[in-house]
Amino acid sequence: MHFIWLFLKGIAMGSADVVPGVSGGTIAFVTGIYDELLGSIRRVDLQALRLLFKQGPLAAWRYINGTFLLVLGSGILTALFSLAKGIHYLLMHYPVWLWAFFFGLIVASVIHVGREIHQWTPAKGILLLLGAVIAGYISTAAPTSIEPNHLIILLAGSVAICAMILPGISGSFILLLMGLYEPILAALKSLDLVTIGLFGIGAVVGLMSFSRFLSWLLKDWKEATFAVLTGFMVGSLLKVWPWKDTLTTRIDSKGETVPVYQTNILPDAGTDLWLAILLMVAGFVLVIGLEWVARRQPQPALQGE
Repeated sequence: MHFIWLFLKGIAMGSADVVPGVSGGTIAFVTGIYDELLGSIRRVDLQALRLLFKQGPLAAWRYINGTFLLVLGSGILTALFSLAKGIHYLLMHYPVWLWAFFFGLIVASVIHVGREIHQWTPAKGILLLLGAVIAGYISTAAPTSIEPNHLIILLAGSVAICAMILPGISGSFILLLMGLYEPILAALKSLDLVTIGLFGIGAVVGLMSFSRFLSWLLKDWKEATFAVLTGFMVGSLLKVWPWKDTLTTRIDSKGETVPVYQTNILPDAGTDLWLAILLMVAGFVLVIGLEWVARRQPQPALQGE
C-alpha cells in the first residue's frame, strides 16, 4: 500500500510539472516526501559508486533509496507522458477552469508551506516580500523565444529541473518564459526521443548539483528559505489567475493562434464564474486532503541515518 501511495504522489508531481505555474516540488512538500526526495537524490554520489563496486548493486541501491526513487519516478514519468496531451488540450480550450483549479491548489500550498515558519520576524517578512516581488515580476514578464538547439535543450533541462524541485517554482513556467515550453511539451506528446533524451540528461546534471545546495539551505537556513519560497508561491498567483486579457498572440507550429502576453482582469458574473470558483475550492481541498493523508503515512528514514 505504501508503494501505491508513493506512485500516486509521483503522478501528482508529474501532473503539476506539466502545467506552468504549478510546482512538483510543492506537491512533494505537501504530501510529506520532500525531505526524503532530496536526501535520496543527494545520495547519488561517489559513495554510491564505491558501494556498487565494493559491495554490489544491492548495497548501492539501498544507499540511494533506489526503490523510493524508482516508484516515485515511475509515477512522475507516467503523468508526464500520459497527461501532456490532455493538459495541452485543456490549456487551449478550457484555460479558465484549469487555471482556477490550480489557483486553489497554490493558495492551499501557500498556507501549508507558510506553517513551516514557526516564528515570524521582520527579516523573514522581508524575505517573503522579496520572494513575492521576484515571482510576481517573473510571472508578468513577456516570454522570450529561444531557438531549441541541442545545447539549449540541455541547459533548459538543468534550469527547469532546479525549479521543479523547489516548492513554489514551476519548471514548466521557466520553460514558458524561455519560449521552450511548447517544444518540450510537443516532444513529450510525439515521443521525440532525441529531445527528451537531451532534456533528461540536462535534468539529471542539474538535479545532482542543485539538490546538494538546496539541502544545505534547508538544513542551515530552513525558515528563511521557506519564507522566500512562500513569497514565490504568493507571487506566482499572478501567473495562474484564471481571468486574463490577451494583448498579443502568435501562430504556433500547428498554425493555431496562441496567447503570448496577457494581463489579469476581473471576471464577469455568470455560470462560468461559479464553476471556476468551485474548481478553486476543489484544488484547495485536494491539497488539504493530500496533507491530511501524508500526516498519517509513516515516513521511513534513509539507510544509514
